[in-house]
Amino acid sequence: MTERLDLLTLRVVVAVAESGSISAGSDRLQLAVAAASARISSLEAALGVRIFERSPRGVELTPAGHMLVQRGRELLGDADQLATDLRHWSLGLAGHVRMLANASSLLELLPPRLEAFMREHPRIHVEIEERVSPEILVALVDGRADIGVVDADARTPGLEFLPSFQDDLGVVLPRAHPLAGERELRLQQLLAENFIVLAGANTILTRLFNAAAMLGQPINVRMQMRSFDAACRMVAAGLGAAVLPMQAIAPQLAHLPLAAVPVAEEWARRTHFLALRAGDQASAAARTLAAALRAPRG
Repeated sequence: MTERLDLLTLRVVVAVAESGSISAGSDRLQLAVAAASARISSLEAALGVRIFERSPRGVELTPAGHMLVQRGRELLGDADQLATDLRHWSLGLAGHVRMLANASSLLELLPPRLEAFMREHPRIHVEIEERVSPEILVALVDGRADIGVVDADARTPGLEFLPSFQDDLGVVLPRAHPLAGERELRLQQLLAENFIVLAGANTILTRLFNAAAMLGQPINVRMQMRSFDAACRMVAAGLGAAVLPMQAIAPQLAHLPLAAVPVAEEWARRTHFLALRAGDQASAAARTLAAALRAPRG
């Protein structure tokens, strides 16, 4: 019985009921009258009830037919919505994206762009979490994230990297510090300072340590903080210097007695990348998000 209750047969029943005749319903579906009539007859035989009362003037629904048409409309609506959802999913217009982002991107880039993206793509749910760049790359490779924002093009196998935005690292000093009025600084001028650094494995710390190693000098680490804000507050208290992204700490520079001096070295100019799984391993929704967040071409 259920083998004959397919979606096309339901469409025929609903079209005939709404049109008032088998011929009119067939025309609406661009189906031969004989084929439509055969489907209705086969369904009536399988169900053991009459769906239509036939007359020279057309057809009328029986009580069973009324119930079938009512439920049939609901089923067809659900089926059509499912087809639409699947089509949107395949085109990257719907879906779920797990995104990991470094702190700089969350402060400098993502809030306005994500707001615009979610307004334009309400059927794509973006779940976002802050992580440091090394953790983000591992999560992408392991399949625990769909897209990430990192501050280094690590050329990790299985991932592709799209440029997103740039920022600059600066030395954050107390406003009364002798070097606070300089237009720019080099790391060599700062090696006598005590540094307040970000805790954990992060690329800012890696850049700083690598640059010091090139000079053959160590970095004197006094404190490790877990946020830009905490590091800035320690600097403002006169406890040391910090190397932080200048664009990300604009609120702290406006409200604390601090100065941020650009570092005039190549390692302090950062390009942030969108990282996602290469080829067809990335979902269509993830690629739609990446297209919205990547840097303009040209």
